[in-house]
Amino acid sequence: MAPDDEVVHDEADPFLPECHADPQVTSKTSPTPLPVGQLAALCAVRLVDPIAFSQLFPYVNDFINDLHLTNDPSRIGFYSGLVESSFAVSQLCSIYLWAKLSDVVGRKPVILTGTLGTAIATLGFGLSDSLAGILFTRGLGGLFSGNIVVIHSMLGEITDSSNQAKAIPFYTLMWPIGSVVGPLIGGTFSHAASKYPDLLGYAIFKKYPYFFPCLVSAIIAFFGVLLGFVFLKETVPSRRKRNNARCTSSKLSLDNEPPIPEHRPMGVKEVLACPAISALVSSGFSLSFVHTSFDVVFVLFCYSALHSGGLAFSDSKIGLTLAIAGCISSTLQLFFMPYLLRTFDCAKMYLFSMSMFPFVYFCLPFLNLIARWGSAEDGDVDARVVAILWVGIAITLGLSKIGTLAFSQVQSSAISIVLVKEHSPTPGAISQSNVIVQFAMCFARSFAPFLVSSLFALSIDNKLLWGYLWVVVMISVSSVSCIDARRILLHCRKQSREEWQMTRRHL
Repeated sequence: MAPDDEVVHDEADPFLPECHADPQVTSKTSPTPLPVGQLAALCAVRLVDPIAFSQLFPYVNDFINDLHLTNDPSRIGFYSGLVESSFAVSQLCSIYLWAKLSDVVGRKPVILTGTLGTAIATLGFGLSDSLAGILFTRGLGGLFSGNIVVIHSMLGEITDSSNQAKAIPFYTLMWPIGSVVGPLIGGTFSHAASKYPDLLGYAIFKKYPYFFPCLVSAIIAFFGVLLGFVFLKETVPSRRKRNNARCTSSKLSLDNEPPIPEHRPMGVKEVLACPAISALVSSGFSLSFVHTSFDVVFVLFCYSALHSGGLAFSDSKIGLTLAIAGCISSTLQLFFMPYLLRTFDCAKMYLFSMSMFPFVYFCLPFLNLIARWGSAEDGDVDARVVAILWVGIAITLGLSKIGTLAFSQVQSSAISIVLVKEHSPTPGAISQSNVIVQFAMCFARSFAPFLVSSLFALSIDNKLLWGYLWVVVMISVSSVSCIDARRILLHCRKQSREEWQMTRRHL
């Protein structure tokens, strides 16, 4: 008989010692391989939304102006804010329904349906010739964009703690890339018939000068649907279990996929009873408000005349500015986020990112002062002043993109996604946790555009604080949001394996 300390091998079980290795040590030394094909397809689908969302920003104010709804240029922001609010309100009403539907029919059908609907709504927006048509198509786009939470959930289901630091930055990179491509499409191809009469001088582009950028965006969306249809695989646990049940018992032993544990459905109150999720909901609401407000007011700021406190940019310059913002965000996501996620505590990163927004709003009035300083009576602007202005714009946008690293809806942030996944009450409640956090963010987005654009117009029309009342208000709101975000540090402590198992047993 072999001694107790002697390891016996045989041909039937040559790898027996590895089976008894510590699973935690194995996971540390051998991360779970990334499902590259699945991740690539998910990223392709994710790219559609930011392009369709941001391509209208450079020309939306001109679009509203062409409808002749008002003779007061400062009132245009009111209507453009109304357009953005219609999108957010519709998205708010649909995210929970999409999430519940994905649990029944699967993630893949919901994702593809939402992406296809986004393409159709974008085409309709370009063909609109009235405010009612704009609001309807924009609202329709918001309804279909509510599937974003399903895309987030699928990302969480194809990754785990050993490989998410590699996968999530690539996924979150899709929004900044789309934020570069979208504004460039909108700024370059609005009024396509007049800009490129030899190539695009067709009657439809003359009648609908904003249709061509919408057409380009819709073609990209259709391409995303095609890639998703071919390469995306179903990940919802209930449907995976049905597929696994068709396999024979002999094949189950060879299956590479991990077993699907049973999880009791949790209600909203049960999920919110988790302090970390509750803190993320509250902070996510504040973060979404200040971030969405900046996106809206920055475009208004660029569009407004110098004497109204803006920069008097054309739609092409606005598109270029937003593309620069997307490039900055892409650089942060690609070159810095993987290292930051591996090195620093996510909760502290979340708080640091949010603390940037008061400084972002503080910088905006100085950009107007620089533009006024370099503006001459004949309209010429000194080249050195132009250079200083663009450096100031780059610094302001850089600070804003550091702030949006914490954002999970518009930027699909890695930080918030990781925090939700780590502190969800059970693995089966990740989708529900994402839905609740997403709902809070969408609720803030539903009224932020209308509120901040109205505040902007009110401040300029009545010269409140020399037209900068909106700046003071947004700095104050951002500061309060930073204070509220400190709750994340109090509750978001990474659970140990023993605590995780104990939570699951009690639930």
